[in-house]
Amino acid sequence: MKSSYSDWNKFINAHPEAHLLQTGDWGELKTAFGWKAERIVKNGSGAQILFRSIPGGFSLGYIPKGPIGENWRDLMPEIDALCREQKAIFLKVEPDLWEDRESLSLFHEPGWKHSHPIQPRRTIFIPIAENEEHIMAAMKQKTRYNIHLAEKKEITVKVAEDLTAFQKMMTITGKRDGIGVHIESYYQKAYDLFHQTGKCDLLFAYYEGQPIAGIMVFAQGKTAWYMYGASTDVERNRMPTYLLQWEAIRWAKAKGCTQYDLWGIPDLDEDELEKVFTGKESHKGLWGVYRFKRGFGGKILRTVGSWDRIYYSSLYQLYMQVMKVRGRQED
Repeated sequence: MKSSYSDWNKFINAHPEAHLLQTGDWGELKTAFGWKAERIVKNGSGAQILFRSIPGGFSLGYIPKGPIGENWRDLMPEIDALCREQKAIFLKVEPDLWEDRESLSLFHEPGWKHSHPIQPRRTIFIPIAENEEHIMAAMKQKTRYNIHLAEKKEITVKVAEDLTAFQKMMTITGKRDGIGVHIESYYQKAYDLFHQTGKCDLLFAYYEGQPIAGIMVFAQGKTAWYMYGASTDVERNRMPTYLLQWEAIRWAKAKGCTQYDLWGIPDLDEDELEKVFTGKESHKGLWGVYRFKRGFGGKILRTVGSWDRIYYSSLYQLYMQVMKVRGRQED
C-alpha cells in the first residue's frame, strides 16, 4: 500500500540499514527538482520510487538503492501497478547490495534487463568502528603524511553554513576535474532537509580565515557518505582536502557510524585500477578522485548493478536509442 512521507520515515527508522537515497528527505529533495516520490510498504518491505515525466504523458521510474527489506516479490505487484498508473516506460532499480555477497533471482525473471547504472557501481568503504589510531594506521603512508602536513601548514576545519561559497568551490572543482555540478539551490535544499535532523553537515577547510575546500557529509543509520566535495585552486600545496576528509570521518564516528562510504570510483577491478591510476592521465576526472580516495584505506566494493523493468517495449527501445545518441554527442 502507498505510504505517506511521515509513515515512510517511521518505516525508515525501523530499518537503520536503509540507504540515504531511500530516505523520505531524499525523496523530498528530488521532488523539488523535477521528480515525484511515491512510497510503498508491504509485509515489512518497502520502496521509495521516483518518477520523472517525459513527453507524451509518460514517465520514467527509478528506485535508487532499494527496495528495503527482504520480501521484494511481495512488493512487485504493487510496484508494477503504480508504474502503470504513472505510465512509466520502464522502472530502473539499483539495489543496495554488493556483488560478492548477494545474487537476486528476481532480476533474472522475464521483464527485467541488466542496464547502465545511474549511481556509481564501485566505491570504497572505510570501517570506522575502531579508534582513530586504528583508522589512521589503515591509510596509505602518504595520506597520513598529508593530513599531518595540513595541520602543520595552519589548515583548520570548521562546521560551516555558507552554501554560496560551497557552490562556488564546486564549480571550480567541476571545471578542473570534469565533474558535473548542481546549482546552488540543490545543495541548499539537500543541506536544509538533512541538517535539520542532524544527518548532514557542511565542513570547510580554512587558511588564514578563508575557505579553500569544503565537504558535505551525510549520515543515516550506521553509514556515512562523502557525497559532495570541492576545493579552490589556491593553497592546494597545504593539502586541505586531506585534513577535511579526516575530519569528516571523525564527524561520522561522532554520529555513531561504523562505516564511511567514499562514494564512487572508476568501475574496474582493483588490479586494473592500480595499474591505470599511475598513468599520466590519472589526475583527471574520476582517476584523480580515485588517486585521492584510495589513500584513506578501506575496501573496494561493487554493487549488483542496475536493472530495468520494461512496461512499454517499443518506447523503451526508442528511449534507449535517444540516450545513446545524446551520449555520443556529449562524449
